Amino acid sequence: MTVRSMIVGAKLKRYGALISSFVLLSVAGYLCPVLRAETPPKLTIQEAPVDRGLKAPLSFAPVVKKVAPSVVNIYSTTIVHERAVPNPFFNDPFLRRFFGDDSGQERQPRPHKAQSLGSGVIVSPDGYILTANHVVEGAQTVKVALSTGDTEYTAKIVGTDPPSDVAVLKINVSKKLPAVPLADSDKLEVGDIVLAIGNPFNVGQTVTMGIVSAVGRGGLGISGYENFIQTDAAINPGNSGGALVDGEGRLVGINTAILSRSGGFQGVGLAVPVNMARYVMDRLVQFGKVSRGFLGIYIQPLTTDLAKEFNLPDESSGALVGGVTPNSPAAKAGIEDGDVVVQFNGKKVTDSRNLQLMVAETPPGTKVSLQVLRGELGKKPVARNVTVALGELPVEKSVAQRNTPRDNETEKMDVLDGVEVADLDASARQQFDIPRNIRGALIANVDPDSTAAEAGLTPGDIIVGINRQPVRNADEAVALSRKANGTSVLLRVWSKGSDGGGGTHYIVVENTKKTSE
Repeated sequence: MTVRSMIVGAKLKRYGALISSFVLLSVAGYLCPVLRAETPPKLTIQEAPVDRGLKAPLSFAPVVKKVAPSVVNIYSTTIVHERAVPNPFFNDPFLRRFFGDDSGQERQPRPHKAQSLGSGVIVSPDGYILTANHVVEGAQTVKVALSTGDTEYTAKIVGTDPPSDVAVLKINVSKKLPAVPLADSDKLEVGDIVLAIGNPFNVGQTVTMGIVSAVGRGGLGISGYENFIQTDAAINPGNSGGALVDGEGRLVGINTAILSRSGGFQGVGLAVPVNMARYVMDRLVQFGKVSRGFLGIYIQPLTTDLAKEFNLPDESSGALVGGVTPNSPAAKAGIEDGDVVVQFNGKKVTDSRNLQLMVAETPPGTKVSLQVLRGELGKKPVARNVTVALGELPVEKSVAQRNTPRDNETEKMDVLDGVEVADLDASARQQFDIPRNIRGALIANVDPDSTAAEAGLTPGDIIVGINRQPVRNADEAVALSRKANGTSVLLRVWSKGSDGGGGTHYIVVENTKKTSE
């Protein structure tokens, strides 16, 4: 069992840090310049869901004819500076007699152009275009070609948002452009027919058909905020930023990535829901950036084992608070570690990622109501209502390196077979960049075959609590572990995050002492 934790709206994975099986559909570079837009886009929004009672048509030609003119080709150019490597033959003194003494010296960097291909979707008659951030990331120039192919326009980058992989472009033309209507992507259902339109491999505009395979896909490591539409409509390199439309020709998503072992399409395509893209576009056009709400809690999925430890029904939904950031909006509102957030502004919280998305899409400064379940060890939790004024998403921290502790004296845990702990001294704090306010027992070693390793404990983690009791050092950790009863032990652990920050979360570990007796 692996337990992940994050600060809602704050601790994001750095965009582009993909797991090995994911392939982005275009070349990414450096951050784009942000230019403020002048007028808001004029969108056509149709919120009604598709009529699922109708029989599937024998041809989607009418839908394609309506939508295809709204899908454009995007060509971005980035200037790359590469240092020229000297010819090794010029190291020979004999050859330098003929070619000069400076022939073997390192040469100055040579700039060259790197071009990227992608797609985009016209969403307003006055020239606003939605695309994927990685299609235009780092671009010095962006060209947009309409589906007719007869005219190419230079596009202005209105704004980019790497955490959602959404970018907004603007082209200025004298005529009204064919804009695609936008649907309500929250009303999509698995099994709905969708069409993907774009320019794969630069072969020209292409249409593929499939169904919605899943909605709300996340935890894939592709971007900071993941709520993907999954489809089996064929998506390939060059489709990035293109349209995913429903059977009535309304935009439901922006094609973003594929799940592939080979780099080619294998039946799993991913698109950013148009509702998320609309929110990002609105913030970029109005303010030039996306300001996200910040609650200031470390959250984690509510597993069956954790639900049992907190006396919740097995079928409980919500997000477990593993820790609260000091002086954060959550701390000021009285939210505590061990609380389970079950409602956000009257909406049910299905899981931790769902809560993260709802907080992120709420403007900073907004007062929101939360319903949390809170209880003591062994007692049934009680529902409490809390009002929180959201803060603004802090800037993410740089990544810090983790090493395995070696120098500190260690003690073996009594109930956690294969786990050794040590005191958290000044040397360990410096080595692992652990904040001064964190107190606990440093995990020095974990047997990879132990139940603790299976539960997610790793060297460098800090045990800050055992069975809802605080831990301040290694001796207390060992003493509390000896008092543990039952078949499992509830640990509260502080871990270093992949983004350089840290946070606390809960882990349930099998009590090896009790099960072996």
